[in-house]
Amino acid sequence: MPLREYYEFYSPGKTIYGANIASEVAQEAEQLGGTTAMIITDKGVLDAGLVEDVKNGIEKSSVELVEVYSDVPVNSEVEVCSEIAEIGKEKNVDILVSIGGGSVIDTAKGANILLGVGGDLLEDWQGTNLIPQPLKKHIAIPTTAGTGAEASLGAVIKHSPTNQKISFNSPYLIPDVAILDPSMTISMPPSLTAATGIDALTHAIESFSSLEHAVHSDALSFYAVKLIYENLPMAFENGENIEARANMLIASNLAGSAISTTLSIGACHAMAHAVGGLTTVSHGVANAIILPAVMEFNIDYCSDRYAELAFAVGIETSGMSQADAARAFLEKIKDFIWSFGLPKTLKEAGVDPSLAEEMADAAMGDAQIYGNPREADYELILELFRSLLK
Repeated sequence: MPLREYYEFYSPGKTIYGANIASEVAQEAEQLGGTTAMIITDKGVLDAGLVEDVKNGIEKSSVELVEVYSDVPVNSEVEVCSEIAEIGKEKNVDILVSIGGGSVIDTAKGANILLGVGGDLLEDWQGTNLIPQPLKKHIAIPTTAGTGAEASLGAVIKHSPTNQKISFNSPYLIPDVAILDPSMTISMPPSLTAATGIDALTHAIESFSSLEHAVHSDALSFYAVKLIYENLPMAFENGENIEARANMLIASNLAGSAISTTLSIGACHAMAHAVGGLTTVSHGVANAIILPAVMEFNIDYCSDRYAELAFAVGIETSGMSQADAARAFLEKIKDFIWSFGLPKTLKEAGVDPSLAEEMADAAMGDAQIYGNPREADYELILELFRSLLK
């Protein structure tokens, strides 16, 4: 297999796995040298009671808990990051504890940039490898198994005035500690379980087929695809299946690490970011809708990569041509995604067809587009959007 001429793999954070260990966050905070903590979460996580054990654990430790911020929106926003950073500065916070899905964890990352180095989030720090130094300590506790934000060096944050999702990438954004506690994901309803799981699957498949894929990301992506294919149906059918929940959390974490190596993973994510910036469709649902279409678009340009992934979903490829194995993988992934009852088109998800051109513009401006195995210009992306809006 030909190797990329150069790539970087980051794994500086500590990952802890175990059922019912989220309450042990205080030990980790103390080991990191934290003295003043702030919890960042959203109302759904707070109302589900998932913050209480973490909060109680911190309050029994030497670390002072000075704030529980629970107003993070469904899509992380630049303005919210600024608000949190101001609170953090006022209260001399030196450790952030994020409890939630990707929006919450990315919000904590954005706030941490402002706490750690100051400046203007948009003007100074959007892009890759611009943050000059380590930030405040960050412990991330995911409550969904999808984004892998607790393992990634990226954050995607919405700028509401322009309806754009802005990317920030730096190894300094990888949380110092990720706590994978499957009991924190049990309250996810089936629809959210499916959408977040397909988000993780999209990370893994796009990372594996990206022009920027590398040996480290390949290993992580392959196993993530296998775990998701085997465990998402069980987590969807029975939310209290702790083993399935655990495997989904691990798969999401692996895929999050993979995209930190690949960085630019493909057209599906570029298009999904555009949809998320201009509509209320969640990122996971957008990926579930767009991934089959993008895989169909790409198949002739990465059939070798799809053929390799066929093994991960149990396809016996002996005697098959590479093209046939790739096609079998694509068809299996389509059936898998559609088995969860998520919308199959953007129109079904409520997206206004008149937004096609604007979404295509936004997708072409997204850095994820550059890793796509097939070169995608504006007209081709517009055609894909229009096919999903019929």
